[in-house]
Amino acid sequence: MRQLPALDRGSRAQQIFWGLSIAVALGALAALALRIALRPDPWQWWIPLALAGGIAAADLGSGLVHWGADTWGRDDLPIVGERLLVPFRVHHINPDDFLRRSFIDTNGDVALVTIPAIAGLLLVPLETGWGRPVAVFGLGLCGFGMMTNQIHQWAHMPSPPVAVRLLQDCGVILGRAEHATHHARPYDAHYCITTGWCNRPIEALGLFRRLESGITRVTGARPRHDDERYEERYGMQA
Repeated sequence: MRQLPALDRGSRAQQIFWGLSIAVALGALAALALRIALRPDPWQWWIPLALAGGIAAADLGSGLVHWGADTWGRDDLPIVGERLLVPFRVHHINPDDFLRRSFIDTNGDVALVTIPAIAGLLLVPLETGWGRPVAVFGLGLCGFGMMTNQIHQWAHMPSPPVAVRLLQDCGVILGRAEHATHHARPYDAHYCITTGWCNRPIEALGLFRRLESGITRVTGARPRHDDERYEERYGMQA
């Protein structure tokens, strides 16, 4: 039986660090939401639009990161290779490995990256004309962005929790059927993995194909070459 690659679950020290990162990020996000809600005039007509814009930006950001990590670079690059690229390579060969990862393991790194952004939003002056829209936009961006890996994991579950399934069915977060499109070889479509809202517009515009063509013309690099090496290594080529 072929041995598929799997990610290391991390040391105890890493697990503690990831757990602390999640706790700090969630606390900072709650403080930001409370700060916005306690304004003397908490409700404005533009708030749902700013919040939805932030959520859409989180989805677009997830797609850009996912596309970049899937498409370019080698797994032996210093720091970035092991921490960012290897998980994406392993995920294509062995997507079920994602399901064994704990909540802390799944979300720790993303929470850590989110903390500086939320800290910056806590300093935004809400009394200014631009402050509250920026804070509300940032709340949507960071709140959903921080949950991207968890939402991605739920999209791989055959039977996610009932509340999660309802959100998937309503299109609020990425669903299983939507994400399955990405896992068809050569893994070159539907990269957005937070809500999936941006996938169809991006595909209609051919955004990533245009970017790949431009990068190849300038650098000579071939898209997804490292991904193909992984498939060959584990005998996964169609």
